Amino acid sequence: MSITTVLFDLDGTLLPMDQDVFTKHYFGLLAKKLAPYGYDPKLLVDAIWAGTAAMVKNQSGQPNEKAFWNAFTAIFGEQALEHLPVFEEFYHNEFQEVKASCGFTPLAAAVIAKVKGKGGRVALATNPLFPSIATESRIRWAGLSPDDFELYTTYENSVCCKPNPDYYHCIVNELGVAPEECLMVGNDVKEDMIAKTIGMKVFLLTDCLINKEEKDISAYPHGDFNDLLAFLDGNVQACEEADC
Repeated sequence: MSITTVLFDLDGTLLPMDQDVFTKHYFGLLAKKLAPYGYDPKLLVDAIWAGTAAMVKNQSGQPNEKAFWNAFTAIFGEQALEHLPVFEEFYHNEFQEVKASCGFTPLAAAVIAKVKGKGGRVALATNPLFPSIATESRIRWAGLSPDDFELYTTYENSVCCKPNPDYYHCIVNELGVAPEECLMVGNDVKEDMIAKTIGMKVFLLTDCLINKEEKDISAYPHGDFNDLLAFLDGNVQACEEADC
């Protein structure tokens, strides 16, 4: 079956970055923002990681947002929810400085244009660990618009995370497509290439490769943005042309 729908990861894929540099900058700014409200920086970082782990493990059927705040308030208490407006203010303002920790490539927009130019559909399959406001900001940092995507996953609209295969099942169900007509493009061998297990085709973008388990990547089509453009050119078709 030909590819009619392409799912793109964001961090390290459409938005070039070193994940560790990004995280350090992000956490540092958030700790500074919340210090006046009595949040110990180390305990704050521990709570964010606890919330992240809760989202990755989430199988409750509830949104990841709920899983995160349940874990966060288990450390800081329910009164932490009174500071939700401060977190939102942070993402509107200080979080924008984290853009300086990211790279940029015009080829991100080029691959989106390539898919759409061939009549394909596009969704953003970024690990839904962030609120929508932060995800929309990172989309714009990549030189794109949230409107470029039929769907983009956030902690509000998702009930599981990568590398859980159910994350990809949720996306295809939302889009109303078969896994076999989808291509997942990402830079993380574990989190993105797992899409292959539900029948999706995959492409491993190696510009900001993450391969913590040092797997043999020859099992996947892979390469840089130019290789991806060539791959898309030869494999994406509009749904009517693909007889789907």
